[in-house]
Amino acid sequence: MHSHGHHHHHAALENDGLRALWISLVGLGATAAVQALIVAYSGSVALLGDTVHNVTDALTAVPLGIAFLLGRRAATRAYTYGYGRAEDLAGVVVVAVIAGSAVTTAWLAVDRLLDPRPMTHLPWVFAAGLVGFAGNELVARYRIHVGRRIGSAALVADGLHARTDGFTSLAVVLAAGGALAGWTWADPVVGLAITVAILFVLKDAAREVYHRLMDRVDPELVDQAERELLAVAGVHDISGLRLRWIGHRLHAEAGIVVDATLSLVAAHEIAADAEHRLTHVPRLTRATIHVDPDTHPHPAC
Repeated sequence: MHSHGHHHHHAALENDGLRALWISLVGLGATAAVQALIVAYSGSVALLGDTVHNVTDALTAVPLGIAFLLGRRAATRAYTYGYGRAEDLAGVVVVAVIAGSAVTTAWLAVDRLLDPRPMTHLPWVFAAGLVGFAGNELVARYRIHVGRRIGSAALVADGLHARTDGFTSLAVVLAAGGALAGWTWADPVVGLAITVAILFVLKDAAREVYHRLMDRVDPELVDQAERELLAVAGVHDISGLRLRWIGHRLHAEAGIVVDATLSLVAAHEIAADAEHRLTHVPRLTRATIHVDPDTHPHPAC
């Protein structure tokens, strides 16, 4: 059995994730601060709700940041695989927050539909909605890009969460436009439409996190891992192959079949070659190789 880790590569990935979290936290914080100033000036209830959403989205960086930092801790006798799963738990928190945003948006929309209220200072509200949408969409794209690059389902889900708050900000813009046209029903109806959009984003985020919790991997990664193993000189067959995500790190366990007459040293060298080849699989950082003897005679050519 042979295993190996690439610690410097791990640290680089985690630093990228942490950098994405803190940059987006500052970006969303600035967006919310601008909106809060306009809320104080305009008294817009719709914009107040959007500002609260943006503050909530910014704060989801906290559990994710804690998860990334936990992931750096060394494995222990109790947590022999380390603490990478903390990232998946943070993803569950993010999904729960997205669900809460959908419920809150729907409740506010229904309340506004039953009890219409005029919107004042419409140009300011319109501008604040555009600021909120632009800020959230930029943060969403950044989080999703980095999350997919480092293999973090939780960071991707958090990026999708930022996108839901961008939709909420866009609702403020559309509602302000409707109010300018004299449509008192525009605000709540747009709010309900945005709730539906948030539910679609919730489905995508929940699927990302569910797949990670259930140890699902892209079948193309499994195919590539098989090709890499079979390309190793001395490997006759693959007796087993399993891949799993632990946080944003991909781990592999593989069984390879080699000539039964090989010495222990020669079999070990083949296992080491196989392990090295597996690191060609994107984001695969650790592999455990088991060697099985090939007891079936091969016909002479």
